[in-house]
Amino acid sequence: MTTPRTEHLVLPGVLTAEQAAATVHGILAVQREDGAIPWFRGHHLDPWDHTEAAMALDAAGEHTAAERAYTWLARHQNADGSWYAAYADGAHDDVTDRARESNFVAYIAVGVWHHYLSTGDDTFLDRMWPTVYAAMEWVLGLQQSGGQIGWRREDDGTPTADALLTGSSSIHHALRCALAIAEQREEPQPDWELAAGGLRHAIRRHPERFLDKDRYSMDWYYPVLGGALTGEEAKARIEESWDRFVVPGVGVRCVVPNPWVTGGESSELALALWAVGESDRALDILQSIQHLRDPESGLYWTGYVFDDDAIWPRELTTWTAGSLLLAVAALGGHEATCAVFGGERLPEGLDPDCCD
Repeated sequence: MTTPRTEHLVLPGVLTAEQAAATVHGILAVQREDGAIPWFRGHHLDPWDHTEAAMALDAAGEHTAAERAYTWLARHQNADGSWYAAYADGAHDDVTDRARESNFVAYIAVGVWHHYLSTGDDTFLDRMWPTVYAAMEWVLGLQQSGGQIGWRREDDGTPTADALLTGSSSIHHALRCALAIAEQREEPQPDWELAAGGLRHAIRRHPERFLDKDRYSMDWYYPVLGGALTGEEAKARIEESWDRFVVPGVGVRCVVPNPWVTGGESSELALALWAVGESDRALDILQSIQHLRDPESGLYWTGYVFDDDAIWPRELTTWTAGSLLLAVAALGGHEATCAVFGGERLPEGLDPDCCD
């Protein structure tokens, strides 16, 4: 068993070095030999959460394990560039949801760029480029004339034109990472730049182009986390709904008015807060969810119903642990994580802000 690098994963009231190592080992214990990282053993793998967990492994210096996770994606990419929405226990030949979701497919670009920045491995970047390219081309096949990205394709290939603000914000982040990869390889992709700019414009200026999911906290903070909103515009959005979603000392609600906070949403909000320079608030959020930590496995429960003082659901998910580790890594100054979520070296795209 390796010893993870934990110096940047130590955060007062959140993780000691021993706890950080236990959390990393908790994710490694779930990872299959072929590289797949399901939510937990016996549950399914989806490509987005698989990538999130792999990024956490890179943040802890577990680069070989993270590379195995990306190799799994490369090996099992569909011929059209996509992946299915769910695989039973990470088994590539046991698909449980044959729809293909645009933000799930796009997120590999974020993970691959994070791995490259963590390792400096040009050979890895060259090897993964065809996979990233095919994935982004598939995703952009769902972009609408207003810039937003359709949610998914059904099993029979039928596209869903409806767009999700959270998903499109995540894709905006992925597009910028894909452009950074293309720039590093000196293979410019002007069509992607236009697509990223149009998407950013839709997120910033046209909420009506997305399904109304205002009750969900992800729709609140994801335009910030995905880099579409920055600076004072981002801070204003965070302030606007803070009291709706943040339960002091408990965590961040997944959806209002439900009395349910989740580790994933809380950690992602902390990462968004860090990105806009609100590190003290980010630390407070991360400290508030330590009641979700399972000391035996080092993993975190998905959520907590505070009206009933009940852990729900009873599942310890790799992606919840992964999101927390990435937030801690950003606060701890991990260079690759800071670059990926802070926007450093990420192209902006060509924003048609004057056009509607």
